[in-house]
Amino acid sequence: MHVRTRWPWISLLFGAVVALNPIGLDFLHSAFFAGEQLARNIAQPIVLTALAVMVLAVMLEWLVRSFLVKRRARGAS
Repeated sequence: MHVRTRWPWISLLFGAVVALNPIGLDFLHSAFFAGEQLARNIAQPIVLTALAVMVLAVMLEWLVRSFLVKRRARGAS
């Protein structure tokens, strides 16, 4: 496996696909711009939890990639 960058592109690409499809965009709209308070109260915790999970996935991928880059720099294969 050749790790060339520490940038967590897989997690970011997955997050963009999830958020930028029609269902994801509708859910984001319901969470923050809905006219009804009930819709916002239901959708906001779900969206914020999903955001937290994606942030953790990005951080985990960055840590793994950093470890692999450092290990490769030491000469281990």
